[in-house]
Amino acid sequence: MKKFEFISNIKCQACINTVTPVLNNFPGIQSWNVDLQDPSRKLIIQANELDVPKLQEALKNVGYTITSV
Repeated sequence: MKKFEFISNIKCQACINTVTPVLNNFPGIQSWNVDLQDPSRKLIIQANELDVPKLQEALKNVGYTITSV
């Protein structure tokens, strides 16, 4: 399992509620977490393989951006 880290614009619990279906149903993701206390709003994903461009597009479709750390 690999750890993928991203800086995101996910800022609050309502944002988490919006991205949860995308992240929970995205192929390969085993678990994920967003640290809302961290100013960079770091999204940490555990996955064996992750198609980052497709994930970025899926999150963009619901209004959020992620950038690899």
